[in-house]
Amino acid sequence: MNRPTRRTWLALALALVGLVVANRLLARFPAEDLPEGAYLRIATALERGAPEDAFPYLEEEAQVACYTIRDYAKLAAAAVAADYPEAERRRELARYQPLADAGEPPRVWSRIAEDRGWLRRLRRDLSGGAAVEVVEGRATVTTARGTRYSFRRRPNGIWGLTSFTAQLDAEARRLARDSELVKKAAADFRAGASER
Repeated sequence: MNRPTRRTWLALALALVGLVVANRLLARFPAEDLPEGAYLRIATALERGAPEDAFPYLEEEAQVACYTIRDYAKLAAAAVAADYPEAERRRELARYQPLADAGEPPRVWSRIAEDRGWLRRLRRDLSGGAAVEVVEGRATVTTARGTRYSFRRRPNGIWGLTSFTAQLDAEARRLARDSELVKKAAADFRAGASER
């Protein structure tokens, strides 16, 4: 029977130390079904430069708004590209194409948050959580800097940041209205072109 070598013992010892360190780190990171856990995951995503990873920790209505924004931006961009005259096409595509091309809703959220300065504000304000107040399905995380972030418990138990829900919902409603107007204008341009 072969006896373990010194190198084998060293590798096992390092693996054991790695497991202990990983376990301690995970034990310190609050669960995502706690407001402070959601808050820390948002802060970590922003610190890593991956704001789309904060998407799961937005309020459900904000997430739905990002899906709606993407879908209506795609519809508007397609109608503009197909039927608008060249001069109007360039101008109108500049309004819709960036969101249409953003991809999945986490990237839509990231694009809007970057364009509107929300990420800059979050990065500046996010600091360690100093206090958490939970009342029924709502929570407020107060940071070490005194900034307060509101969260709402989502149906899946994860807490979602509510800070941007109203603006995202308003953007989704605006794009829904715009999309109808763009489709009507595209039909008018198409009809005008066929009459020539």
